Amino acid sequence: MNRRSFSTAIVAGAAASIFSSPASFAQTRAASGARNVVLVHGAYADGSCWSDVIGRLQAAGLKATAVQNPLSSLADDAEATRRILALQDGPTVLVGHSWAGTVISETGVDPKVSALVYVAARAPDAGEDYGALAAKFPTPPATAGLVKSGGFAQLGEEAFLRDFAGDIDPAKARMLYAVQGRISETLFAGRTTQAAWRSKPSWYAVSTNDRTTSPELERFLAKRMNAKTIEIASSHLSLISHPDKIADLILEAAGSPR
Repeated sequence: MNRRSFSTAIVAGAAASIFSSPASFAQTRAASGARNVVLVHGAYADGSCWSDVIGRLQAAGLKATAVQNPLSSLADDAEATRRILALQDGPTVLVGHSWAGTVISETGVDPKVSALVYVAARAPDAGEDYGALAAKFPTPPATAGLVKSGGFAQLGEEAFLRDFAGDIDPAKARMLYAVQGRISETLFAGRTTQAAWRSKPSWYAVSTNDRTTSPELERFLAKRMNAKTIEIASSHLSLISHPDKIADLILEAAGSPR
């Protein structure tokens, strides 16, 4: 190869690198770290809320699995997550939305878990009274929309559409409302016995327009765990209204050096 041919090849290679597709770049990045992602849903939701994120992770070459939480107790939700973690064949990114931040904080010490991603999520310390911590921050409007019956609770339709899924198309938001998981009235009383974010690399997506969890609280939690943090102008459901940004954050966690 002469000097001109060599220079041409170098330029062409650089151009190919610069203009390669995001999916190809993500797949290359992810291939160097975790291949598996386990996604845990929060209260007033089910595993299907991760569907748009899952499609993007699969396109990037990762194996993604959603946990179906019973939402009956922290112990039950943690056990459901551990069952899915046991099926993974290598390093795994564990992702939690909302209430599931408590679940991944409890279960993320599993040796298969290489990184944690919190999406507008709780992140209690071991044994911490999370309710007392949250009370130090502005009370989110969705709290007033809880409807309780027979020992379980759910969000009323108005609160769900306005305060939980405020930036989702109303027709889609009503479908999400129809399939929301009803939670045990004692669910949020559960306390973690460990805080996985103290020993695992962590990422956090703050929802700046959140009316279900105080954005100020989210920022506090992200800073406390020293997480790589992004902010999204989103409702509580950024995983549905901004799936590209959430998928990109997970891909970053999957491809990070260990």
